[in-house]
Amino acid sequence: MTIKRREFLTTCGLATLATQIPALTTAQGKPSLNTIRKPPRLQAGDTVGLIAPAGIVDTKDIEVAQKSISQLGLKVKLGKHILDRYGYLAGKDADRAQDVNLMFSDRTIKAIIAMRGGWGCNRILALLNYSLIGSHPKIIIGYSDITTLLLAINARSQMITFHGPVATSTWNQFTVDYFKRILFNSEAVTMQNLNPSEVRLEIITPGKARGKLVGGNLSVLSAMVGSPYLPSWNKSILFVEEVGEDVYRIDRMLTQLKTAGILNKIAGFIFGQCTNCKLGDEPSFTLMQVLQQHILPLSIPAWYGSMIGHIKDKFTLPIGVEVEIDAELGTIRMLEAAVSVV
Repeated sequence: MTIKRREFLTTCGLATLATQIPALTTAQGKPSLNTIRKPPRLQAGDTVGLIAPAGIVDTKDIEVAQKSISQLGLKVKLGKHILDRYGYLAGKDADRAQDVNLMFSDRTIKAIIAMRGGWGCNRILALLNYSLIGSHPKIIIGYSDITTLLLAINARSQMITFHGPVATSTWNQFTVDYFKRILFNSEAVTMQNLNPSEVRLEIITPGKARGKLVGGNLSVLSAMVGSPYLPSWNKSILFVEEVGEDVYRIDRMLTQLKTAGILNKIAGFIFGQCTNCKLGDEPSFTLMQVLQQHILPLSIPAWYGSMIGHIKDKFTLPIGVEVEIDAELGTIRMLEAAVSVV
């Protein structure tokens, strides 16, 4: 992803130590890998925190975001450093990380929404207090560069996170419907494209599969390979999306996931949307040819063309929840609710 990637979160000074403390432990003090925390659901009147963990935002962005969030029946609290600027980042790393940590520790905040993506989240991972985050489970949502935070918090704090709209997204009926059903109503929904004629579904390999839903922006994810901030890929359902990349770059990133042993572990694959992706210099493979080259040999259910990515109509995808996919129908069926009703 070469554009629109500036979403990073913030943290406190205790975080370097915290990254080495498991969020959940057994009675013997060993990490418990089978337990996952579900954050409480949202309710009308709740307060959500807005943060800028990656790219720069301005006052107009905040005004637009506040209006959109208030129309959901929610109140807004701004991160302390949300309007900071530091080069192309929305403030210094320690300050952006601090905003993340403070939002999780603030008992008045029920959910955290990133303002935008861009670039920056990878710079603050070592500063986040994962023990604190895990002990105060809350909804955290975003996409693009926010992928970094969603995967790291899921892995290190053993908590469900959400790949979905940022505060400056287009909050249209499609996006709001999935957001509310999953995060307000605690429904286990089946996600399916609204209008197949507008969003082309291309089956790579037919079939059904079950597994833990994991993924996000492809270039952000591939840049995290080799770090201690990624969840287990074993028998997972991997979803990815991308924007503004030539096909050969998609090939390169999928090759990285393959050589890192990730693709051989997954049970299913979904490529959402590759927005403004081009062939690049001729001669070239098509995007579908590249996907077939990498995914067909895996013999797992897979397709291209889901409502995931840098698009107006977006699913809210719960990272860490068990789902069943059907590649022929292009459906993602949640097998459990992603938030608790307590």
